[in-house]
Amino acid sequence: MATTLEKTPPRRTDNEANQTRHYVTLAIAVAFGLAGTFFRFVQDSFLVSTISNILLAVGWFIAFRVVFRIMK
Repeated sequence: MATTLEKTPPRRTDNEANQTRHYVTLAIAVAFGLAGTFFRFVQDSFLVSTISNILLAVGWFIAFRVVFRIMK
């Protein structure tokens, strides 16, 4: 009994989640967050606290954006 197998074309997988640019951007976001955390403990003044809060917010924004792009 002979069976014939049909050749199927190879699958082409473009895995967008493994792109290097996502992880480089995520590392930059972590650096912003660490800088914001560091500035919280430098000096107790309104200006430094504002700068640290802005750095933390930018870091969180970039990180969430990158994570949601990876999940997409």
